[in-house]
Amino acid sequence: MAWTINNGKLYFNSVLYTGNGASTHQITGVGFQPDWNWHKIRNDTDWHMVNDAVRGANYAIYPNANNAEGNVPTGLKSFDSDGFTVGSLNDSNQNNGTFVSWNWLAAGTAPSNTYVVKVVSDGGNKYRFDDFGASAVTLEISEGGTFTFDQSDSSNSNHPLRFSTTSNGTHGGGSEYTTGVTTNGTPGQAGAYTRITVAASAPTLYYYCTQHSGMGGQANTPVTNSFSNFAGTIQSNISPNTTSGFSVVSYSGASSGGTIGHGLGVKPDIVLIKCRSATANWLFTTDIIDGSKDYLFLNQTNAKNNLTTALPTSSVFTVSGDDDQGENGKTYIAYCFNSVQGYSKFSSYVGNGNADGTFVYTGFKPAFVMIKRATGGTGNWQLFDNKRLGYNVNNYGVQPNLNSAENTANDLDLLSNGFKNRQSGNDLNGSNTYIYMAFAENPFTSSAGTPVTAR
Repeated sequence: MAWTINNGKLYFNSVLYTGNGASTHQITGVGFQPDWNWHKIRNDTDWHMVNDAVRGANYAIYPNANNAEGNVPTGLKSFDSDGFTVGSLNDSNQNNGTFVSWNWLAAGTAPSNTYVVKVVSDGGNKYRFDDFGASAVTLEISEGGTFTFDQSDSSNSNHPLRFSTTSNGTHGGGSEYTTGVTTNGTPGQAGAYTRITVAASAPTLYYYCTQHSGMGGQANTPVTNSFSNFAGTIQSNISPNTTSGFSVVSYSGASSGGTIGHGLGVKPDIVLIKCRSATANWLFTTDIIDGSKDYLFLNQTNAKNNLTTALPTSSVFTVSGDDDQGENGKTYIAYCFNSVQGYSKFSSYVGNGNADGTFVYTGFKPAFVMIKRATGGTGNWQLFDNKRLGYNVNNYGVQPNLNSAENTANDLDLLSNGFKNRQSGNDLNGSNTYIYMAFAENPFTSSAGTPVTAR
């Protein structure tokens, strides 16, 4: 069977590097500019670090801890065209330390989105996007992105939407901003739109109606590879890659929780949530075991428990008002994944308690496998990839919930079409149910029908 992604390294890649303790150390070889980077020192006990382009490169969160987000300019300093740059922090660049980094591509440096614009009566006429529950909201439209404001709805008649560097545009004493802006048609008629490709170093913008005062709002232009989403009851900021099934989502909590847009277009199999602004557990939610909504904590060893919130849909996931999901006044980041045949798989298996362990079919040659015992008791998370050392029988493991150095035991074989356990321990292969996340180096069979080689 042929798949759509022949080269998994276009969307996910692991890179090894050696630290030099310098204030700036550029790491290359990723093959793309990552939107999500997770790195860990291998030969010492230090924290895992996670950074993403939506929050900004300097802002770190820690899979093995419940700490709030930290502004760490000496950790990961920037996302680059073929990798990333780290600073002098020991967690990221200890002199002579050996490191592993896992890198994912989300929307990339040129995201795009279309907003359906309507004009509603809300203390006077106001612009509203995608039928969201609030008007004249503050938009996030990132540098390098192209964003179309569809004004074909009849309510837009005589309300041309334009941009300015001055609040309320020409009504506030400003002028129209035209850099990267194109327009088409007559507002209120089919085909009408205003489109902007946001220039590098663009100023903060304001959208306004050329004919009437007070209809618009602010449009921030950050360097985040992301944009506003209005699919849920809570406005979110998203960086989705619908080809690879991965989206980075930021949002703020509400008093009773709500729904959050993710932009994938299909139901995510996994939603991983971390509170940025306060101490809280990493909430790992999924329905991959039996169709019900389960949760575990990435920073802990707990077995699965059930959540009462609704399952995700093709447009939103649901959070409660709890501190680890969506508490009012707190900010959150979420990483959403859906399986893509031949590239990624998120599922479960039952261990056999035998050193000749369970074989798990993925349909591709794995480049990354993360496993967690879900039933029968507690257990550490286990993470393997094809770079450390990358050849059977020496696939070294890392434990995401611990700050430990990597484990050099022979626990797992990575094969051309899946993986096989090589031990009987409860963390990987007891007589229990396990969940896993796996990403491909390449599919078992390419789109041309060519089989891949075994390891």
